[in-house]
Amino acid sequence: YINNLLVNYLNQHDYLADGAITGHGGMKKLDSSSYDLVLCDFRLPDNDGLQILKHSKSKKNNLPIIIMTAYADVKMAVKLIKAGAFDYVTKPIQPEEILELIDRAIKSENKNEDSQSFHENFIVGTCSTMQDIMQQIDIVAPTELTVIIEGETGAGKEYIAKAIHYASHRSNKPFVAVDCGAIPRELANSELFGHVKGAFTGAVNDKKGVFEQAKGGTLFLDEVGNLPYENQVKLLRALQERVISRVGANKSIKVDVRLIAATNEDLTQKVVENEFREDLFHRLNEFRIQLPPLRQRGEDLFEFVDFFIRKANQTFNKQVQGIDDDVKKLFENYNWWGNIRELQNIINRSVLLCKADYIKPEVLPDEIRLNNLFVNSKNKQSALSGTQNIDLKELSHITEKEMINEALAKTNFNKTKAAKLLNIDRKTLYNKIKLYDIDLIK
Repeated sequence: YINNLLVNYLNQHDYLADGAITGHGGMKKLDSSSYDLVLCDFRLPDNDGLQILKHSKSKKNNLPIIIMTAYADVKMAVKLIKAGAFDYVTKPIQPEEILELIDRAIKSENKNEDSQSFHENFIVGTCSTMQDIMQQIDIVAPTELTVIIEGETGAGKEYIAKAIHYASHRSNKPFVAVDCGAIPRELANSELFGHVKGAFTGAVNDKKGVFEQAKGGTLFLDEVGNLPYENQVKLLRALQERVISRVGANKSIKVDVRLIAATNEDLTQKVVENEFREDLFHRLNEFRIQLPPLRQRGEDLFEFVDFFIRKANQTFNKQVQGIDDDVKKLFENYNWWGNIRELQNIINRSVLLCKADYIKPEVLPDEIRLNNLFVNSKNKQSALSGTQNIDLKELSHITEKEMINEALAKTNFNKTKAAKLLNIDRKTLYNKIKLYDIDLIK
C-alpha cells in the first residue's frame, strides 16, 4: 500500500518511478534495468535495507540509496551510511522531505563542486580544536604528504579532505571520493584500479578506476579500514611506486594523485589484530588529523544549526528564524552520536514541520525530546545505581537502547540481572537486544 502511494506520488512529481514490495523483487528490477536512485524500506518481508544497499552498490557503486526506517536508532542509521547509503529518513514519511532528499541525492551525483561553492558550505567554527586543525591544513596542504583523518562517522572528514585539496596546488584538478566500506569485496580492485574489457563476467567495456579518475588531483579514500586485506597490497604498491594495473591488463599505468584517507576506527588496533597491514598504515600515516565529534565543539553546534536552518528554509520555502530556548537546552544535552550529518537531518525535518517562527520541542524526534529523561536520571546518582529501577516502557526507542547498554555494562553483561534492573523480563530484553543490534561482545 505505502509502496504504491510512493510510486504514484513520485510519478505525479515528474519522476519515472518503479516499485517492488519485496527485497527479491527489487533486486530483480535492479538487475534488469538502470535506475538513478533507490528508495528502500529498511524492513522488508524477505530482506532488510542493508542487503538491498549492498546489492545496489554491486551494480552501480555511485547509485544513491535512501533508506526509510521506523526506528529512530542512530547507530543503525550510521551503519547504513557507512555501508554506502546517501541518507536515511524516519517514518512517518513526509512527502516534501522525500522530494528534497531525492533532489539532493541526484544533484550530489551530478554536481561538480568548485572551490568557491565548497568554502561557502564549509563551517570552521570557533572552537580551539578546529582552529588548530585549520592551521594544520594550511601547513600540510601545499605538500605531497599522505594525510589520514580520524573521526567519528558524520563528523565531517570529507569536508576536511576537501579543505586540504582546495588549499593545495591540485585545487584545479579532480577531487574524487570513494567509500571503501561500500565497495563489494569482489569489485574492490576494479573500483580502485579499473579493468579491461573481458577481465571478468560483466566487464563489457574498459573502465577507469578512481586512481585514474583523480589524475592530477586528490583521491579521498573514506573508511579505509574497511578495505579488504588482499586489496591493501595493491594500494601500498600504488602509493609507493605511483603505478597501477587494471584488472585483466598486463601493462602498468603511471598515476599522479595526492592521497587522503579517513577512518572512524582505530587502525593501530586493526594492525595488532592483523586486519590492516602495518606497512600500509605507516605509509598512510605521514600526517594525521584528529577531527573532534560535534559534542566536543561547544558553541560550534549552534553555528551549524543556523546554517542548516538557512539551507532548509531555501529548500522548503520556509522562514524559520531559529530554535527556541527549550530546544537549545535539548540540543546541548544530546550526545549527537551521528554528528553533523545527524544534526542536518533533524534540522531539515524540524524546519519542514515547524509552523511557527522558531523550532519548538514538539517538532523534534523522540530521541531528542526524551533524551532529558536519560540525562536527568544520570545526574541523580545515575538511573541504574544502587537499587533504583527505571520502567523501560516509559522511554523512547533511542533511550531504551542507551539504558539497555548501561544496564548490561553495570551487570557485567549478565542478562538476568540487567532485565531485573530494567524492570522487564529476560525474553523482552533478548528481543530488544536483537531489535537494536546491541553488541554483546565486550
